[in-house]
Amino acid sequence: MLRAHMCVSVLCRLSDKFVLQWVNIDRKIGCVQPAVGQVRWKTCRPAPFLTAKPNRALIDEPITLEGRHLPPHSPITVRARMHNEDGDLWEAFSHYNTDGRGVVNLTRDESVGGSYVGCEPMGLFWALQPAPGEREGLRLRKKNVETPYSVQLSLLEGHIPVPSSHGSNKEQRQRGEQELAAVTVERWYMAPGVRRTEIRQNGVVGTLFLPPGPGPFPAMLDLWGMGGGLIEYRSALFASRGFASLSLAYFGHKDIPGPLNTINVGDAYFKTALQFLQDHPQVCGDRMGVMGLSFGVYLALRIATQIDFNPRCVIGVNGPIGSFNKFSDSDGITESFEGNQTHWSYDEEGYVSFREVTTPNNIPPENKANVENLCCPLLYIVGEDDLSCAAIENADEIEKKIKDAGRSHLFTRLSYPGAGHLIEPPYTPNARASMWTTQPKKLITLWGGHLAPHAAAQEDAWKRTLEFMERHLRGKEDK
Repeated sequence: MLRAHMCVSVLCRLSDKFVLQWVNIDRKIGCVQPAVGQVRWKTCRPAPFLTAKPNRALIDEPITLEGRHLPPHSPITVRARMHNEDGDLWEAFSHYNTDGRGVVNLTRDESVGGSYVGCEPMGLFWALQPAPGEREGLRLRKKNVETPYSVQLSLLEGHIPVPSSHGSNKEQRQRGEQELAAVTVERWYMAPGVRRTEIRQNGVVGTLFLPPGPGPFPAMLDLWGMGGGLIEYRSALFASRGFASLSLAYFGHKDIPGPLNTINVGDAYFKTALQFLQDHPQVCGDRMGVMGLSFGVYLALRIATQIDFNPRCVIGVNGPIGSFNKFSDSDGITESFEGNQTHWSYDEEGYVSFREVTTPNNIPPENKANVENLCCPLLYIVGEDDLSCAAIENADEIEKKIKDAGRSHLFTRLSYPGAGHLIEPPYTPNARASMWTTQPKKLITLWGGHLAPHAAAQEDAWKRTLEFMERHLRGKEDK
């Protein structure tokens, strides 16, 4: 019995010693500095992580990005990557240095390099550009507003150089980037509860967006430019902000009879669309406005001054006072936009600019909107680096005509240095140039705008646009 007891005691002591040795070894392993592929921790710390709040938001809502448990006072790259609906990769990079606690916060900290510099909380979104090797002339435009953009945000060790536009995706993967943490965010144009309805009624081709709830709601008629088709994302965002909105096609759409390269509708078409919107049971028929971008500005001004409709307000973004081609009262333009290229100009890369086409001096007087008859407030937004439209000159002429008519109180101008033609909802990337057409030959058009000032313009202009709509569509009408 004594020998048996001694054997058990010895075994217990040996077992305890064995366990303690492995505990000590395990603790040491936790603090070992890996040779490659990891951050070289000097002390034990939790794994890095990246948070995005909120991680599901509307496209015009800012988010807060913060990385924690990183090496103190160390270089870190934050990268954004996403694919558009055609599968093209877009990306942006920003370089930061962590603080003494190993934290980087994009709302507080300044980027010291990469796709942008300075404190830009949403810079990774508005700085997105096509990755090297992707197709030429891309422009980011949402087609299906019922799905989000999914953006992957990553923390990378060190300051990763921004890839050369002449490189390839394969070369990027070979750079040996070490991803420390990642999070995916969703960016939506449609808020939960917004209703989307395709409209094909009495010849009208469009899409109606209604906010959640029974209504009735103030409403906007939403018009785009000579790119044609049916663009929905701005209307979806208006509805997400409490305004009914009808995005209206008028050119280059398969459901509008006639050649795709001409405007085959006239004033009667827009009257029918407005009547549809006005008669809708969930729309406040006496609280409607019109918004246009580019050529849509001329149409918005024409609607407000030359047909039997009295909007509560008009908003124009970088558009002309008139049309170089005659706009028919009944059947639309008979000459295609491309038919007369007298005032087209080209830069050294062969990119086309339509700026001179829209210069007021080149527009026949009979083709200009009668803005002196305007009876409602007009907000005119100008990008001072617009290479597609003579926006400054058109704003000057519109303002002068309204002032000469004794109605200067109706005109408000927002003018943004460094902003281009495509002033759209905020935190979306600008395309300084993009593909205009591929038939009969490839043609890239110039829009203008530099990333940072254009982004600032979009953020401010969108805020001011919603305030303008709130004041004139939902508030008491000025007398």
